Amino acid sequence: MGERDVELHIYPKMEVKFSPVNCTAYSRSEKWHMSSPTRVKEEEDRDGQNGDTCPEYFRWIHEDLRPWAQTGITREMVERGRPAADFRLVIVDGRVYVEKYAEAFQSRDSFTLWGILQLLRWYPGKIPDLDLMFHCGDQPNIFIGNYSGPRPNTTAPPPLFRYCGNDDTLDILFPDWSFWGWPEIKIKPWTSLMKELKQGNQRKKWIDREAYAYWKGNALVSWSRYRLRKCNLSTQYDWKVRVYMQDWLKEVKQGFKNSNLADQCVYRYKIYIEGISWSASLKYILACDSVTLMVNPHYYDFFSRSLVPMHHYWPIKDDNEMCNSIKFAVDWGNAHKQKAQAIGKAASKFIEEQLNMEKVYEYMFHSLNEYSKLLTFKPTIPPNATELYLEDLACPTQGLTTKFMMDTLIKRPSFSSPCFLLPPFSPTALGYIQTRKETLIKQIEMWEKNMSFG
Repeated sequence: MGERDVELHIYPKMEVKFSPVNCTAYSRSEKWHMSSPTRVKEEEDRDGQNGDTCPEYFRWIHEDLRPWAQTGITREMVERGRPAADFRLVIVDGRVYVEKYAEAFQSRDSFTLWGILQLLRWYPGKIPDLDLMFHCGDQPNIFIGNYSGPRPNTTAPPPLFRYCGNDDTLDILFPDWSFWGWPEIKIKPWTSLMKELKQGNQRKKWIDREAYAYWKGNALVSWSRYRLRKCNLSTQYDWKVRVYMQDWLKEVKQGFKNSNLADQCVYRYKIYIEGISWSASLKYILACDSVTLMVNPHYYDFFSRSLVPMHHYWPIKDDNEMCNSIKFAVDWGNAHKQKAQAIGKAASKFIEEQLNMEKVYEYMFHSLNEYSKLLTFKPTIPPNATELYLEDLACPTQGLTTKFMMDTLIKRPSFSSPCFLLPPFSPTALGYIQTRKETLIKQIEMWEKNMSFG
């Protein structure tokens, strides 16, 4: 067993008790130190070593880090990511330090940092020292073309963490803030919302749901969504689509009473379509038991690269044929009800079993751990960074922000190790994944062209 294996070995067999967050006595001297949980008593490890293998999508961690696999990551590389970052995160001896560079949209940075603090409580003593830059915006911006070329001295890309990527960029993917809650639009933390979505699925069987495709959101943020509006029911034609514009200002005034996600699982088909870039709504749509009609995405998040067409979702064209593509999918599903239901069920099962919060924390662990292995320097506390405590995030704002943070506060550590991370994909395996997707999508396009249900 190597030195790093010893460092990351399962926390000793004991129950660990964390001090509560105390906003009424909010002072730095009373804040909880992550490196000093209170040990209560020795007891048997309830689950033993976790022998589970991580879901396949975890293997994309290796692909995200491949640009630095041969060179390692130097401090200079990290610091070159500063112009594009919202904050710098440094972990030293289990304690978190943050240097902020820019204000993120809404509370994205706060909830992302909150999630990282919970990770350290979930796996105390197992998160290695690290130093990274993070950007909370919608679009990736570390473009491959800026860091590739025939010259042997081509500049290495700066490692930058964010929520989504695409085939033209090198950003490192990480779970988005909404897993811990999205107070601005009153979306609950993921664990609570998953339970509500599951209950929503049970209210109406798939066969009894409206036999149309449903979408609700802001259609003014992308050409794809603008195009989708033209597919709505009109006096001239019914494309089997029901599009509802989301007026966020009106929803704020009405307390979001018309935006309950668990109440929207009443259609057989739900449309996923990107906005400015990837949308955090993907997991909510996939969890609905409805068939996800995914308009050809140009971005991906940390888990979506392992979704398979015709198994987890039905692909939809993102061009002038979008309306016809959606109508064909709805007609196909209504003619093949059993197969359509199987697609919806496979997606919701994937979400329930492979995207619960335990898996999210395991992904975070492996992503940060694999990243730390590439660092060629010992992380140190930046002179302008401040130590981050739970109370710094949960106490100042109150309201839903504080509630969601308290609802997601980790009260005890995991009694088992993270899942076993599989090795990187081979070039052959990557080629097969890409070819399989392309083949299935082309098959559907051929059915559409010939107006054949296959």
